[in-house]
Amino acid sequence: MPMHNWSKVEAGIFHAFHHEWISEISRELNRTLLPKDYYALPEQVAAGFGPDVLTLQSAREAPPDQSNDESVGGTATVLRTRPETRFKAETEAEFYRRKKSSIVVRHVSGDRIVAMIEIVSPGNKSNRHALRAFVEKACEFLEHRIHLLILDPFPPGPRDPNGIHAAIWEEVQDDPFLLPTDKPLTFVAYECDLTTRALIETLAIGQMLPDMPLFLEPNGCVMIPLEKTYEAAFATMPKRWQNVILPTASI
Repeated sequence: MPMHNWSKVEAGIFHAFHHEWISEISRELNRTLLPKDYYALPEQVAAGFGPDVLTLQSAREAPPDQSNDESVGGTATVLRTRPETRFKAETEAEFYRRKKSSIVVRHVSGDRIVAMIEIVSPGNKSNRHALRAFVEKACEFLEHRIHLLILDPFPPGPRDPNGIHAAIWEEVQDDPFLLPTDKPLTFVAYECDLTTRALIETLAIGQMLPDMPLFLEPNGCVMIPLEKTYEAAFATMPKRWQNVILPTASI
């Protein structure tokens, strides 16, 4: 199923789809993708923020030994190494923002936060303050070496002319990211180590969704099946709104 043009519907309709998509991603992580001492929860609150999907590691177990296949659950056997993406970027040194502030990332359910998934909503770009808050949130977590996967199904606007990744990346690097005009949607995975890496895929409305990495540790990730979870979430939408969002030829 191709990526749809969600600007055809009001924000409340996208919010309903957004809720289903994050639930599908969370279920897929828990059923098949995550090692046994990791788990995902949708829409939990961490340090005053509300990430869409939160990936945690049990405080009662040691980090998994990647050399031991028995250390993981589901169908995953080992974490994957860093995949190839169309664009890559890396900070020159440890992640520090030009305008630095810090927060304390609290534990959720007593367990360690290792990764988060965010799906951008229209409200995140609705005004300068909202976009600034989103960028601040992303940078705070990257500073605390919490891996992020950000999915932006909306084209850039006047406040983010090169997309959400460029708005985040300009906080730490002088090398700007230029979004291809023919593929204006941005999916980006951030891998946190001594430096921070960004693995970026861009796509156009109508293209199939790529699988994207969610890092659980440096150079160790699971691949999120975005196409599969997106299709499952779209199938739950009322036909009335499916017919609005689908291309005319497909109705």
